[in-house]
Amino acid sequence: MPSNRRTPPKYRLQKSRGLAVVTLNGKDHYLGRWQSEESYREYDRLIAEWLAAGRTVPDIAEQPRTMTVEDVIAAFWVYAKLHYRKNGEPTKELDNLRYAARVLRKLYGTTEADDFGPKALKVIQQELIRQGNSRNFINSQIGRIKRIFRWAVSEELVRPDLAHALSCVRGLQRGRSEARETAPVAAVGDEVVAKTIAHMTPVVADLVQFQRLTGCRPTEACAVRPKDLDRSHAIWRYHPESHKTD
Repeated sequence: MPSNRRTPPKYRLQKSRGLAVVTLNGKDHYLGRWQSEESYREYDRLIAEWLAAGRTVPDIAEQPRTMTVEDVIAAFWVYAKLHYRKNGEPTKELDNLRYAARVLRKLYGTTEADDFGPKALKVIQQELIRQGNSRNFINSQIGRIKRIFRWAVSEELVRPDLAHALSCVRGLQRGRSEARETAPVAAVGDEVVAKTIAHMTPVVADLVQFQRLTGCRPTEACAVRPKDLDRSHAIWRYHPESHKTD
């Protein structure tokens, strides 16, 4: 039944995807990235056709909008800002994802998401090599781009087989690409540590000694709190509030 509303349906934000949407006669029509010029143009077109058809959705208006890579990134970012948090604060992984998304958007932002495939991912891989990044860094960033599209598949934003297709792109192997290799991180000699500790404040010196005895990372050493330690036995037990992967 035609709508009796005098004002046209509103241009709205679909928060979970970061996309603009308008509902016509009970059906949602996605318009593109929220507040983008393209989404406003699509909204104007749909409303004009809807009004011209007597506030109904004619068959000619059923033109499914194609999702671009930029749209996928925008939708993923809404999810990422909520997911990659710990104790209410954004994690470092969010910055890593931002870098990966920036490269993806620069090279393929306007490409239809369903047209993005293994060859395009390899182009990004080569661009990261050209920029002088290390092999391990490149593999990590390519893995993050794959993760973005796996999420998009789970949200039915792109074709179901896209995540599998991208997973077929292998990571760069040592000595088999032009990517820069990083030197292995060697252990600091005991004599160097001993001489350095003599010039440290007591707190920092204790942290260094704790790291040497436990093999933990600096951030893990700094996170230890007295209430997390069970000192009721000869051997103390540490029970962290949360695991680093939480």
